Amino acid sequence: MRHFKTLFAAFFIFGTLISCSNEAAPSDEWETFGDEITPAGSVSVGDVIDEFELDVEKEFKITGTLVSVCQEKGCWTTLETDDGRDIRMTFKDYSFFLPIDYAGKTVVAEGIGFKKVTGVDELRHFAEDGGKSAEDIEAITEPKTEYLFEARGVLAR
Repeated sequence: MRHFKTLFAAFFIFGTLISCSNEAAPSDEWETFGDEITPAGSVSVGDVIDEFELDVEKEFKITGTLVSVCQEKGCWTTLETDDGRDIRMTFKDYSFFLPIDYAGKTVVAEGIGFKKVTGVDELRHFAEDGGKSAEDIEAITEPKTEYLFEARGVLAR
């Protein structure tokens, strides 16, 4: 009986240590949104942005850090390159969104990248959804050539 109690105590302590260590360890797991993808073969957004062409859609698997997320419902995000260029990422057929508190998360996204001239009304709409001030929104008076990415699948952590 004494051996049973000792064995039981050892298993209890071991199990407690294991469960505590799992809770304390940061998660390296990816959350999946949209189509299931893997991080394999992804390239930094800064390394491929110069391959985006005006109104020509090309396939990419990119990785980067979210700078901002639409505060209305997470229907678009922005990523920034090291040299300060922004890429606005939307989601194929608006079939999924990202949580609005995901700015700062690392993502891998698979989809199409391209450049597009975006009109003033649409730019103002995005600025409003992004929480910009009325003054900032009114300051938008010219169309802008933007880098865009339409993701069909996103991993985030």
